[in-house]
Amino acid sequence: MILYAKKLKIFTGNANPELALEITDYLGIAPGNIKVGRFCDGEINVSIEESVRGADIFLIQSTCYPANENVMELLIMMDALRRASARRITAVLPYYGYARQDRKLKARVPITAKLLANLITAGGASRVVTMDLHAGQIQGFFDIPVDHLPAVPILAEYFKGLDLGRVVVVSPDVGGVTRARDFANRMGASIAIIDKRRPTPNVSEIMNIIGEVNGRTAIIVDDLIDTAGTIAQGAEALLEHGAKEVYACCTHPVFSEPAKERLEASPLKEVVVTNTIPVQPFSKVKVLTVAPLLGEAIIRIHEDLSVSKLFE
Repeated sequence: MILYAKKLKIFTGNANPELALEITDYLGIAPGNIKVGRFCDGEINVSIEESVRGADIFLIQSTCYPANENVMELLIMMDALRRASARRITAVLPYYGYARQDRKLKARVPITAKLLANLITAGGASRVVTMDLHAGQIQGFFDIPVDHLPAVPILAEYFKGLDLGRVVVVSPDVGGVTRARDFANRMGASIAIIDKRRPTPNVSEIMNIIGEVNGRTAIIVDDLIDTAGTIAQGAEALLEHGAKEVYACCTHPVFSEPAKERLEASPLKEVVVTNTIPVQPFSKVKVLTVAPLLGEAIIRIHEDLSVSKLFE
């Protein structure tokens, strides 16, 4: 698809330039000319190498590892674009980091998801496009429009192409039931829930399996996989409860250590992820691209069309 709107410009930082290039290829335009480097002391140095006056800017930057570096790159790039008289700046955040602290579960802890929303707004964003927020209410942390895109259609379409027989879609916790139900509806499958608790961050204990999994192919669906403890334990628990085989999928492959080792050692048949975060595929991992979805969303926002029509 070729877009001839000269006022549409796509810029990217260092978080996920491969995805940004896929998006510009899909749109049929060249990526914006920007230099994002470092001063000798490590401070970020940004220079926009072309005019952006009056342009509709889409700035693609996942706030993934190294999160602090990528967040600061995002903020500094937005400041540079705003001061260069861009007409509108849309922050395209395929992965919205700092989202797991979205409420106070105990005294004297931050709400980092709200803090990051404040920073992005203050930095100059007019609009935000993101995918599969860790909690849907994070949209309400912004006082600017947020387009929240789901990856479930992409993931479900992949699994529908496999011959899996009777399928049960499994949510790894109660909070993910809505996502699992959407996925199950697209697959024509039933759902189950893993009952777990977290004694400490990044540590989970499987308590029970709610739902019928015996004799079925189980697909665990989550928004992200971090250290893979829940997914690996969940796969073992599902097999113990009679599941025929177990797959897993997620939108955001955070894959902190020791995720790779856990996934390789787990009984999972395959782990399907998207490229919202750069990831090097390994034996059990299949990576799907979200570039066409984000590209279509960019076209619709630029042309003032409905984004929700993409999912009807």
